[in-house]
Amino acid sequence: MTELKFNNVTKRYGKTEVVHGVNLTVKDKEFLVLVGPSGCGKSTMLRMIAGLEEISEGTITLGGRIINDEAPKDRGLAMVFQNYALYPHMNVYENMAFGLKQRKTPKEEIQQRVEEVGEILGLKDLLQRRPHEFSGGQRQRVAMGRAMVRKPDVFLFDEPLSNLDAKLRIQMRAEIKMLHQRVKSTMVYVTHDQVEAMTLADRIVVLKDGYIEQVGTPIELFLHPANSFVAGFIGTPPMNLLPSKIKQKGDASFLDFDGGLSIPIPPRSDGKIKDGQNVLMGIRTEEITIADDKTLMPPEWIFPGLVKVVEPLGNENHIHVELQGVTFVARCEGRKIVKAGEHIEVAFNLEQLHIFEAETKKVIYQENIR
Repeated sequence: MTELKFNNVTKRYGKTEVVHGVNLTVKDKEFLVLVGPSGCGKSTMLRMIAGLEEISEGTITLGGRIINDEAPKDRGLAMVFQNYALYPHMNVYENMAFGLKQRKTPKEEIQQRVEEVGEILGLKDLLQRRPHEFSGGQRQRVAMGRAMVRKPDVFLFDEPLSNLDAKLRIQMRAEIKMLHQRVKSTMVYVTHDQVEAMTLADRIVVLKDGYIEQVGTPIELFLHPANSFVAGFIGTPPMNLLPSKIKQKGDASFLDFDGGLSIPIPPRSDGKIKDGQNVLMGIRTEEITIADDKTLMPPEWIFPGLVKVVEPLGNENHIHVELQGVTFVARCEGRKIVKAGEHIEVAFNLEQLHIFEAETKKVIYQENIR
């Protein structure tokens, strides 16, 4: 079992605390992604696992043993860095074998491990080449291979795709996911890219300012964000998040905006929204569409608007549409021609409405809150 646990882990640099009492369990054979903006503490957490940063308070356990004071080489971990860190004067075989030679592994075993990993990563016929002859993606495969030959208990990835171009990142994402499915090892992966997090992870940990905001599967975080930060960070383009105020009229509740726009709230609240309450309305771009067929939505969910900007992406368009002074981003099919300055009607799928308390930013209304 290679279960990894953070137990009230804190990290300080002098008097500045950058990771605040984190409790987290990485399950055996799980692919866990730490994601968040720069400075959120994700790389610091990874480096504490690896033993490259000291832990100020708390413990990290691996397979039940405390590893706080173990040397990095004794922890049974392998780390893949952003910059590959390959020896330029060594060929692929020598780069992959270097760590094993340092551990006095028998020569026959080294050859067997390197060839096995080379086969998995598509490097078997390239073992005599040097890093300068390779593309960025191939160099990253070599770095991964150097980690794999050690047969570690846990793989650690520190933004390994950041130096690659967009097309290669997509290819390498798929390769890393297939690697996890094949070797079935525990993996902890750090990235600032929420698309990488969504496509790779079994579970995602969203971090902000050294605190865990939410932990869950990609679909859990997408559908049921715990607060407005997670709602805005997970998903491309980001969720529409707009300040408004709760207004109750008889038995009905509405989101009122400056300028007069009023959007009805479907009656499923558990009582957390209150008349006059300042809130953030949240709705994803795919839940706002051009109302070609008005029979698909209740008429009170359809609003006239003015197209301000159109962002064509081929498969879809992102439309910035103004409704009574409030601008939302909507989506439509890519082959539909929409132009700036055009007057259209947009339909809101308010079954997928989210409402966050303005001060705490915590969710107070969404589909899973009854």
